[in-house]
Amino acid sequence: MPLTALIIDDEPLARQELQYLLDAAGDVSVLAQGTNGIEAVELIRTHKPDVIFLDVRMPGLDGFAVLKKVMALDRRMKLPQVVFATAFDQYAVKAFEVNAVDYLLKPFDNKRVQRTLEKVRERMSSAVEMVAESPGSMNGGAAGEATGGRIASRVAGAEAKLDALLRMVEERTGASSAVSAAGAGRSGKVVVRAQSRLLLVDQKDLCFATIEEGRISVVTKALEGDSNCRTLEELTDQLDPEQFWRVHRSFVVNIQHIREVVPWFKSSYQLRMDDRKQTEVPVSRSQTKRLRELFNL
Repeated sequence: MPLTALIIDDEPLARQELQYLLDAAGDVSVLAQGTNGIEAVELIRTHKPDVIFLDVRMPGLDGFAVLKKVMALDRRMKLPQVVFATAFDQYAVKAFEVNAVDYLLKPFDNKRVQRTLEKVRERMSSAVEMVAESPGSMNGGAAGEATGGRIASRVAGAEAKLDALLRMVEERTGASSAVSAAGAGRSGKVVVRAQSRLLLVDQKDLCFATIEEGRISVVTKALEGDSNCRTLEELTDQLDPEQFWRVHRSFVVNIQHIREVVPWFKSSYQLRMDDRKQTEVPVSRSQTKRLRELFNL
């Protein structure tokens, strides 16, 4: 039987990329996609999937609130396996690991998705074996009641641990998000680290940004440097959404600095930017439609 899954994320690109990777993995049936926390609660209760791929930051109910809401509405419901899609720092990632809640860092990586699916299957298999091997689990009487009590206790303990984790990460990331939002609201500039200096660059001068092995490079016509942001999501939160476009999971481009659209392999495209190197940036399959609409191709 294939794993049944839900994808909940307010970013269309993130949903499309994860759907593609899960389809490529095989033996995973994505039952539905949701775009916000309200939809997520209803989809979880309706479909009761094996696993939820749940974005942490969403308008309205975020990923944390979704799980709390589901648990509050139906305490008897068995929670699916939870995989958070997160852009958190290593402190929060460590917390996920300690509390046995899985995570995927954005941008998504094919090998990491494969490992996550393996973990989900292992945990589901262990849960089935625990119930099957428990003496008296299928019978009434004192033995059955004792086994039921132990299982209920484990479930309650897991929920309590999850709730503690969610509170801790909410507090930490809520504070950092407020600082980031305040900084972005005060200035239309981006901090770029170059030649041992921290430079303030106007957003309009930024050609593109890219991430590789956790390092975010920022390129303008005049310089190249590193962003002090940890993820592309964190960087794009500071940028004008009318001017900046996430064309690929590893690239954000300034539309005003696209010099040429280059047809590529199998009806795909690349963008040639107007930086000094005339860098060619790939356009993901999921963004090809927007590219055609944007430039009337």
